[in-house]
Amino acid sequence: MIRTMTTAVNTMNQLQHRLDLIGNNLSNVATHGYKATDAKFQELLYQQMNNDKADQAPRRSEDGIRIGVGARIGSLQMNWKVGAVQVTGRPLDFALTAPKQYFNVIRPTDGGEEIIYSRKGNFYVSPTANGQNMLVNDEGLPVADSAGRPIVLAGDATNYHVQPNGVLEVTHPGGTQRIELGITVLEKPDSMVQLSATNFGLPEDMAALGIAANDLLTEMTGVGRSEIGLQNQALETSNVHYEKEMTDLIATQRAYQFNARSVTLADQMLGLINGIR
Repeated sequence: MIRTMTTAVNTMNQLQHRLDLIGNNLSNVATHGYKATDAKFQELLYQQMNNDKADQAPRRSEDGIRIGVGARIGSLQMNWKVGAVQVTGRPLDFALTAPKQYFNVIRPTDGGEEIIYSRKGNFYVSPTANGQNMLVNDEGLPVADSAGRPIVLAGDATNYHVQPNGVLEVTHPGGTQRIELGITVLEKPDSMVQLSATNFGLPEDMAALGIAANDLLTEMTGVGRSEIGLQNQALETSNVHYEKEMTDLIATQRAYQFNARSVTLADQMLGLINGIR
């Protein structure tokens, strides 16, 4: 009975983590550029109990029974597939249509600034002190150009258009300003650190991990910019599949209820044993 309760409680703790994960995916169904995450389970330590050697009955199943101590989350896998493109008609909405390509965004740190990466392309203009505008994302963080500098636009801009190669054309009465948007390919996205729902950054201690930034990132510069995929006046939607998440939610809830029922039954049986006089 104690083994049954231990097995069920171990599994319930891990199922709770999966419920939280599914809830997070569902809450970000409408978040542009969000990538869904799924949990993979694996069995904990188990004990193999073989049948008696005298048992020669033909069988299709393995000899004996296997008694485990529950399951645990073996890995968290993020779905890096490109989400559907939603046309918005807004001039400063840009959708990346190629996989693993991310906009470069500048985030302040204690010691200065760092570049982080996001596929959320709804940008805005923020006025600066000298009468110009800075291109920022919905969090107010500056969007970086291909050189890693904040993008500063003319204050009297009348139109914005981005070329497929990531060149932003800003039209104003004095002419046309052309700026290369900073876009990076995450070669090994699973090695990146998720900073928020849509932002990713480099691991803090890469030297200890034996990796370099060049192993994880490829800056889209020069002739490589021809591989950039961008669409004007559109945003990439979340790649969360609502139907799949709801199915996984129901299955996980039933598994949790089954294990909770196992704990209840084991407790009742222990009560019956203790009540024997």
